Amino acid sequence: MEITYQISDIHSIAEAVIKHASSRTILFYGEMGVGKTTLIKAIVEHLGSNDLVSSPTFSLVNEYSSPSDTIFHFDFYRIENEEEALNFGVEDYFYSSAWKLVEWPEKIPNLIPDDAEIITILSDENGKRTLKFDQNIKLTKKKPMEQQNFL
Repeated sequence: MEITYQISDIHSIAEAVIKHASSRTILFYGEMGVGKTTLIKAIVEHLGSNDLVSSPTFSLVNEYSSPSDTIFHFDFYRIENEEEALNFGVEDYFYSSAWKLVEWPEKIPNLIPDDAEIITILSDENGKRTLKFDQNIKLTKKKPMEQQNFL
């Protein structure tokens, strides 16, 4: 799935992501400021949470509740290596039945579950965003991210 949208369309985009997701682990790729956290906020809202959503840049993970789900929001931007993620128990989170929304997954390539789905967000000069969503991609742990096929 590939969608071009304006930030004002974020709620319909979040709804489409939830509808098309076949995994509860979704990886968000994109440059800083492209709108990853904004999309995650809308997804958390559409999953029924009333919690205040913010980037877990310093805490690494935030937990949100909805009437039927637990949602974990990760931001690995500031970690130095995968050992930091292991030390706080990322594997326990990843193998839970909760939703896992992961920013900066390229920092932990060897820890990502194989059934994770990928969202890549690109921006253009007109302020539009293009979202590329791949379902059930089997990540090759040794393959650099820039060589993976996101379409």
